[in-house]
Amino acid sequence: MKKPVIIDCDPGIDDAIALFLAFASENLDVKAITTVAGNVILEKTSKNALKISEYAGYNVKVARGASKPLMRELITAEFIHGESGLGSITLLEPVRAFYHKNAYDTIYEEATSCEGKLHIIALGPLTNIAITLLKYPDIKEKINHITVMGGSTELGNSTPVAEFNIYVDPEAAKIVFNSGIPVTMVGLNVTNTAYIITEDLEEISTYKNKVSDFVVKSLSPLFKFFEKIDFPGVPLHDPAVVASVIDENILETKFLRVDVETKGEFTRGKTVVDVYGVTNKAPNVNVALKINRERFIALFKELVKRYEI
Repeated sequence: MKKPVIIDCDPGIDDAIALFLAFASENLDVKAITTVAGNVILEKTSKNALKISEYAGYNVKVARGASKPLMRELITAEFIHGESGLGSITLLEPVRAFYHKNAYDTIYEEATSCEGKLHIIALGPLTNIAITLLKYPDIKEKINHITVMGGSTELGNSTPVAEFNIYVDPEAAKIVFNSGIPVTMVGLNVTNTAYIITEDLEEISTYKNKVSDFVVKSLSPLFKFFEKIDFPGVPLHDPAVVASVIDENILETKFLRVDVETKGEFTRGKTVVDVYGVTNKAPNVNVALKINRERFIALFKELVKRYEI
C-alpha cells in the first residue's frame, strides 16, 4: 500500500529532483505539493512546483503557503539556485492553476481524508507546517509523521552552526519539533554525505530521458562550487530525505532531544541536539545520524531511470 504524503517545499534545484523521485516511487502517493518561500520568493517556488510536476507528467495539487517566516524577514538562496530557483534550467510555463485552497487548509484537508496516515515531507523552512499546527491544533492526531530536511548535529551552511531551512524560520522549527507529532530530522550531518559524484552523473546521462537530462544539467554546474569547499561531490539534501521516506532502511536514527536556538546572537537557527542526555529533557525528535550512501544512490538512479518508460 502506498504511503500518502504531502511534500512541503521551496523549489529549488534539489527540491525539484526530490519531487521527481517521489513521483516515480511506487511506495509514495503524493497527495499535494505545498509551497513556501525559502530558496527563492514564494511566487517563484510556487510556479516552479507547477512547472516541475507538469514536466514530470504528474497531476497533483499545488497549494501556495507562507511568503515569509513567522516573525522574521525572508532570507533566500539565489546564489545556489539562481534567480528563478532552477539554476540554468528553463521549463515551460505551467498550464494548470494553483489549488484553490492555501497550503495550511490543504494540509488539514489531506490529513483529515487520510485518517491519520498522512506523512509530511518538509524540504524547506517549516513555516507552513507551523502555521497549520497553530490554525488547526487537532491536526496533531491526524498526521502520522513529519520528515524534515533541516538542522544538523554539527555544523551549518547558512552560519557556522545553522542549516538554511532552520535558520530562515527558527520559530517555526521550534513549534514543529515540539508539536508531539513524530518527527525525523535529516540534517546536514547526514545529507552532506549523500553526495553524487561525476561518475554517477555520467551514468545518469546515458538514461536519456527528460528527468535524467534535468538532473545532469542542473547538477553539473554545482561541482565547481562544492570542490572549492572540499566536498567529494554535490550533496543531494532534499532527494536524500525523500529517499529515506521511500526506503526506511537508508537511515540510521536515534530518538534525542532537539531544541532550536531562536535568540542567540551567533547561533540563531542552531539545532541543539542533546546526544548524551545532559539536559535530562525528554527526547522529541528522531535524529538521523548516518545514511547508507550506496543504497541511496542506487535508489536515486533507479527512480530517475523509470522516466524512460
